[in-house]
Amino acid sequence: MALAARLVSATLPLQLPALRRVLALPPRTLRRLAGGPHVVEGLTLAPQLALLTRLTRALGPSLAHGQTPESARALSKITWKALGGEARPMRRVHDTWIPSGSAPNITQTKLRARLYTPHGAKPGGPALLWLHGGGWVLGDIDTHDKVARRLADDSGVTVCSVEYRLAPEHHFPTAPLDAIAAFRWLGEHAGALGLDPARLAVGGDSAGGNLSAVVCQALRHEPIAPALQLLLYPGLDFRLQTASVTTFSRGYLLEGPDLVWFRDLYFGAGDFTLDPLASPGLTEDLTGLAPAHIYTAGFDVLRDEGRAYAKRLGGAGVPTVDVCFDSLVHGFANLTGVVPDADEALHQISRGLGEALNDRAAQ
Repeated sequence: MALAARLVSATLPLQLPALRRVLALPPRTLRRLAGGPHVVEGLTLAPQLALLTRLTRALGPSLAHGQTPESARALSKITWKALGGEARPMRRVHDTWIPSGSAPNITQTKLRARLYTPHGAKPGGPALLWLHGGGWVLGDIDTHDKVARRLADDSGVTVCSVEYRLAPEHHFPTAPLDAIAAFRWLGEHAGALGLDPARLAVGGDSAGGNLSAVVCQALRHEPIAPALQLLLYPGLDFRLQTASVTTFSRGYLLEGPDLVWFRDLYFGAGDFTLDPLASPGLTEDLTGLAPAHIYTAGFDVLRDEGRAYAKRLGGAGVPTVDVCFDSLVHGFANLTGVVPDADEALHQISRGLGEALNDRAAQ
């Protein structure tokens, strides 16, 4: 969101098409424009991101507190579309509506969902329930359309992207209840959709990674439970006390004040920091959870909580892939059109998804 506000702000003379052209310059030129290599804790930031972070640092304090949810949503839609990669063609793209979650104070409604069937998909194949990022405030099916297409195309896995309800219109725990309901729906309808109910994964980026971890914990003992959890730079601990929150709190596209802004809008008047539906990284018992693929970014405020969760899962006997893309920042899945390292990272993530779910079929 901070990146969106800065790049589209009238105070920034560069327009997005021009920015894409600048970021396509040779790495050596980009490093010179950025003032040299950007190194923190022995990690070197990708040259395209080094220039972006220099631009954002020059524009002053985080704009999180100066944005309304409506304006932030509009800006994020523009930037994520402009900076993302190509829209991969699918065999079939189908929009539908599925039941939401419900609770005594949460009305049940219908959620928009989009199914992406890649050309390589086979009848009775695996699927991924995809939950988009955006701090539980931003994002929708369209902002992550390119990401979902890429995941499906590179993995050969059908992707079902779900538009869960957002804050502040719908406070916690609406989003996690919607995510849980969405996975149950996919499991119940897997046969009719030509999918294997034993190979249904759940995944998401940032807030979507948080919700995916929640789904795995909530449904671990159900007849149709996630076969895999795919967590991209997830937010898992609302205490916001890790070292990376301090180290990368300023100038790395997602900033410390942004975390607080998102949290306050998501929680509303309550404090749900320790609730496992909000902070799944604090859940004590992690045994019996689905195998996990956790991908973090070296220059990200949320890096340490993602890696800590991966370590705890491994310690609980959960097969876990723990990869940190050292040169990247939070939100890299939406930057694949301008950052080659991000493009390669999403390719690696997608291939790993397909291999894991296909290996499960052979067991």
